[in-house]
Amino acid sequence: MEPKSNHITWHNSNLNRQDRYTRNGHKSCALWFTGLSGSGKSTLAFALEKALFAENVNSYVLDGDNIRHGINRDLGFSQEDRKENIRRIGEVSKLFVDAGMFIIAAFISPSEKDRQTVREMFEPEAFLEIYVKCSLEECERRDPKGLYRKARDGQIPNFTGISAAYDIPENPHIVIDTEHLTIEESTRQLVEHLRDRNYFTTGQAANSPQ
Repeated sequence: MEPKSNHITWHNSNLNRQDRYTRNGHKSCALWFTGLSGSGKSTLAFALEKALFAENVNSYVLDGDNIRHGINRDLGFSQEDRKENIRRIGEVSKLFVDAGMFIIAAFISPSEKDRQTVREMFEPEAFLEIYVKCSLEECERRDPKGLYRKARDGQIPNFTGISAAYDIPENPHIVIDTEHLTIEESTRQLVEHLRDRNYFTTGQAANSPQ
């Protein structure tokens, strides 16, 4: 999306990302959690944040519902609003990564095209798409917010998985099967993935996980 004004100038910082890596003692990355409502994205995101804190890694969670209380409170759930929702979060996530932090973004983000647009905002090693895999049947069985029941009753239009499509990720960096793994197992798998690929060090850029 192009700026609406031509009278703006980009100002470069006197610090680069490697400076921040050295100061923080670790690299930075956007961890993009995508999956159906009820798949466990938010629960896993906050569990991972706590695990990273224990590793002395600076991180922050951007949760779909939380963001709609603030920066995206003006957006609904139409196709265009969902697209703008994801674009904004992609831009915010990019700022966190540039600041030298891990950003954990937990959003249904149903469109493969929109997710790819966000992925292209980042250098390859600075973005990991994480598919939080859980069947629609299991998500409906859990229904922690009662949203599926309301969607089935026609009270919630454009509900992903019921009246709106979800594009299963074509090439995620990591798949976490929360239908069969506990939160503890899922969190441990993510931490080990990051450690094995040297995200918790400050040397050369992390190896591409693809």
